[in-house]
Amino acid sequence: QVQLVKSGGGLVQAGGSLRLSCVVSGRTFSIYAMAWFRQAPGKEREFLAAISSGGRTYYADFVKGRFTISRDNAKNTGFLQMISLKPDDTAVYYCALRYLDYDVGVRNYAYWGQGTQVTVSS
Repeated sequence: QVQLVKSGGGLVQAGGSLRLSCVVSGRTFSIYAMAWFRQAPGKEREFLAAISSGGRTYYADFVKGRFTISRDNAKNTGFLQMISLKPDDTAVYYCALRYLDYDVGVRNYAYWGQGTQVTVSS
């Protein structure tokens, strides 16, 4: 069984920053790509960023320069550092795993974290 345990969500003012963490158990984290998605009320889940098993990163255009994805294989943990947060960033954030290489499609990830709420106040 794979578990993805997230932490770091919460309430922050516009312009602030948050760091989300996702700890993986039950799988050899180093051979999986990790991605971050988010879903706002009434909207579809959208891709934010991904990092391959080899460390290559890819970002959605609208988060470039504000969000940074990283991973620490020794700690089985992936991270999403978010800066300059805006009220439009308010959503439930999810981490997800996919074997080896990343993909931007929601349907292409086999394992998902439980989601963590990020709320950005104006």
